[in-house]
Amino acid sequence: MLDGVRLPDAARLPGATSLGAPLSCLNEARFGIVFGALGAARDCLEVALDHAGTRVQFGRPIAAYQLTQQKLTDMALELGKGFLLALHLGRLKDAGRIRPEQVSAGKLNSVREAIAIARECRTILGGSGITLEYPVLRHANNLESVLTYEGTSEMHTLVVGQALTGIPAFRTAPDPTSS
Repeated sequence: MLDGVRLPDAARLPGATSLGAPLSCLNEARFGIVFGALGAARDCLEVALDHAGTRVQFGRPIAAYQLTQQKLTDMALELGKGFLLALHLGRLKDAGRIRPEQVSAGKLNSVREAIAIARECRTILGGSGITLEYPVLRHANNLESVLTYEGTSEMHTLVVGQALTGIPAFRTAPDPTSS
């Protein structure tokens, strides 16, 4: 708790005129999460693919079974879509045209899909999926924390919702219908 703290003007952030200046650092961190979460998901998928190809059940590798192939395919598709979104956001950022709600959408999507991929990969690993032999559960645990830091998924949902509707749902705004 800081109480009665006073700082000289020299302690201000250069060029900062509002709370938006320090909060802009959050967008940089969130942008990094867009890629970091997908990296964890990619590692999980690679481990599950390798395991599915070498784990034999009933005389065949589990990769030969339809349900396993469906899981792997669905995860690869979601990971690929996530990487395409991240690439698009990176290009917007490089061009200086990225908006905060786009970063929020990227973080929201990457973390949601990465957690889902980690959980599904754990099922392919069976009982080994909860051991330290494979990194999947470690990634899943880390992703659960990523879901909440640098803004919760609920806050990012509201940021994107406001961008879509023009109406802020997370703070009190004047009622446009009142006179």
